[in-house]
Formats: sequence, structure tokens, C-alpha cells
Amino acid sequence: MNRRALMKASLGTALAVMVAKKASAGDMDKESQATFDTVMAFMGAMGAGKMEDMSALMADDMVWQNEGDSTLPWIGTWEGKDAIFGFLGDFSKNLAVTHWQNEDAFAKGDTVAVFGKMKVKATNSGKETEEFTFALRAKAKDGKVVLWNWFEDTFAVSNAYHGR
Repeated sequence: MNRRALMKASLGTALAVMVAKKASAGDMDKESQATFDTVMAFMGAMGAGKMEDMSALMADDMVWQNEGDSTLPWIGTWEGKDAIFGFLGDFSKNLAVTHWQNEDAFAKGDTVAVFGKMKVKATNSGKETEEFTFALRAKAKDGKVVLWNWFEDTFAVSNAYHGR
């Protein structure tokens, strides 16, 4: 299965839900709204498997950070588009998002924060997590995402991935 199909299968539904729950434009100043719109457009492109659109919304030196259990192949820091797209392929091969609930999303200046709950299923073990919380801190500059800093309950995800 190619990278586009993998991304679409595992992230499509979850990220489409996130994009649908935008904050009110009246709550943000112009810079904050532009940042929010850029990050949500990036999420939407990712959820739809539109790699070209994602690439167009990424700064050339974008940094993607996943915090947590270093035994998971998608935990770490990736810099630049090629490295990020490589990581996303690995992520999609290993996990399928089975539930996503976006609870809060807001922006201030160049930073967007998103908080919610989700479940994932590890494709290698077939184990699914219970619902857990996630947090995202993203930054954008000049209409491009420059930072994607993801936090999740990697204890739960690690247990599923390792079949525990």
C-alpha cells in the first residue's frame, strides 16, 4: 500500500473531525486566526491524504516532534519535509486511529493548541487502547507550519503496540 493510501486510511476520519470543530473567528486577532487557519488546513490535507497540499503548507525546515516512549518507531523529532513524510508513512503502517474527539482548539499569535481524546489500534498486535488524551502545539509563520509538537499517552499506545 502506498504512503498516500496509508495516511488516508489511518488519519482521514480522525483529522476530518478535528478540522470541523474550528474556533470562532471572533475570538482571535488577525495573526492568531491566520495561524489557526494554516494549521487546520494542514490537518485537513493530512486527513484527506492530500500530500501535495500538506507539502505546500509546510515550511521547508518544518520540525515535527512526537514526545513519549522511545521504543515506538514514531516517537522522536523529524526535520524537513522528506523526513516528516517518511515518519508519517511509518506511523500509518503501525497505528490506526479508531476514535477522535476534539475538545478544545485555539490560537494565540503564531501558536495553535488542540486538546482532545482518542483511541488507536496497533496494526502489528491488533490491540486497541482505551480512550486517552492528546495535546498538540503547532506553530505557523507566513502561511506555513513550522512546528508540530504532539503529545499523547504513550504508555497506553506502547502497551497496545507491544501487545501488552
